[in-house]
Amino acid sequence: MNRTGLFIALSLALVIGLVFGIYPELDLKLAALFYDPATKSFPLKLNPTAAIMRDGAMWLAWAIVLPALAALVIKLVRPEQRLRMSGRAIVFLLLTMTLSAGVFTNLGFKSYWGRPRPVVVKQFNGPEAFVPWWDPRGTCEHNCSFFSGEGATAFWTYAPASLTPPAWRPVAYVGATLFGLITSVLRMAFGGHFFTDVAAAGLVTFLLVWLVHGYIYRWPKTRLTDEQIDAALTRMARPGHRVGQRKRPEGVPVGTQFAPGAFSSEVDTGSREENPSKLESRALFRFHRNEKGSKATSGTANPDRSEG
Repeated sequence: MNRTGLFIALSLALVIGLVFGIYPELDLKLAALFYDPATKSFPLKLNPTAAIMRDGAMWLAWAIVLPALAALVIKLVRPEQRLRMSGRAIVFLLLTMTLSAGVFTNLGFKSYWGRPRPVVVKQFNGPEAFVPWWDPRGTCEHNCSFFSGEGATAFWTYAPASLTPPAWRPVAYVGATLFGLITSVLRMAFGGHFFTDVAAAGLVTFLLVWLVHGYIYRWPKTRLTDEQIDAALTRMARPGHRVGQRKRPEGVPVGTQFAPGAFSSEVDTGSREENPSKLESRALFRFHRNEKGSKATSGTANPDRSEG
């Protein structure tokens, strides 16, 4: 995750955006490579092996992020324990996956950018009109073509690749690139996306990973430590943990109801020190002796009041 990678990604975004913006029919020509005019369909969409590869790619990506998710859950349940893996890695992997495969795609572009998928446009025996990548005014109402959610999930593997040891990092980047490309070609072969849909998914995801990696790991003013994240998660989870772990007093049966103040500091524990308010209330009563016995009178009682 250096400036060279950023320069390459921005250059590709500029070239692809301009070329396919000026010549949008290129998207149709690339999609036509996977279309069979005889059957008027995208044949690979019905291929069981291709379907297994598509599903397997998504399972693999989520399997990579699963340890980070599990470590976070364990920490929230048992905040007194240290994190089972690097705190920075947990935040980095979960945040980049959430942003790339969730917020920017399914909650963002795919919900509001009305570009129809190849399988439903008129050029491939569908009912809807084709629109270029830059035009959000298509007739698609939800789960639209731009840009690819599965492509973004596959290219998200740049994130774990950036955490590999330096000696293996170039190989990991190549592997993440191939994984993203194969998944993206499958989506095009199924008629699910145009080339610009998967290209945008890969470029946007790389830029997100690059920015979040810089914020957490590289930039001096913002970078975090594992200890800081561990301490922050402990503070966040501790209130709920205390509520869940609150214990009843020893020796008290389950279900016993306690009156208010039953365990307050005013309970007589045998000590000779007592609450001043109690001493004052007791001082209001005096005992006077006569030949008929003892009689209690209140210091505030009316002396003319007859005893009942």
